[in-house]
Amino acid sequence: MSNEFIVYPAIDIRGGKCVRLLQGDYDQETVYGDSPFDMAKTFEEQGATWIHMVDLDGAKAGQPVNHEVVIKAASELSAKVQIGGGIRTAEDVARYLDAGVSRVILGSSAISDPEFVTSMLATYGGERIAIGIDARDGFVATHGWLQTSEVKAEELGKELAAKGAETFIMTDISRDGMLSGPNVEAIASLGQATGKQVIASGGVSSMDDLRELAERKDSGIAGAITGKALYTDRIDLKTAIEEVQQ
Repeated sequence: MSNEFIVYPAIDIRGGKCVRLLQGDYDQETVYGDSPFDMAKTFEEQGATWIHMVDLDGAKAGQPVNHEVVIKAASELSAKVQIGGGIRTAEDVARYLDAGVSRVILGSSAISDPEFVTSMLATYGGERIAIGIDARDGFVATHGWLQTSEVKAEELGKELAAKGAETFIMTDISRDGMLSGPNVEAIASLGQATGKQVIASGGVSSMDDLRELAERKDSGIAGAITGKALYTDRIDLKTAIEEVQQ
């Protein structure tokens, strides 16, 4: 397991534009740029080694919608790209990975289609398949957060770790887009329960949040995704990357 803490700038794509939603609510959208590719390029210029992209239209449609811009970023930039949103079939996964995407994130399907996720982990390994666990009050939420399951986040994590998962992306929905600080304890406990890398997502609003997460590397917290805080200039990406690397 790498002991490096990585800052992942986030690009959420909807209608071909770079947007942010408040707590995953499609009716509460702010547009931050017309070109997700240009945004990715800017993040790379600021020192990002990874870019986190989400196909919001894809998540809603249950199949990739904005794949072209994701593949363009993955093939033309030197930063690595991870993508989530609407990836439900082996063909979807292969299309992204074959086109140069470094990591595909499987989320809702971990609950709705566990056989698919197991098979993708077996085919590509835990380095290239990340598991997105979105939790509300400790339980896993699925389908663009519209439904909450009966499954506990830590239990799902343990099950998937046993099947080869190496990287989890944990989002606490109650904090996403709220700039209220991440749920550090929940993220650390997923890392401890699984013994794997966990990337924090949701609520990262300041350098202090990033420092607090980076200090918990021993619990398996391997990075943090930040979106709104970058777009609203609460965090300067270049500074953030330099600081957490120390």
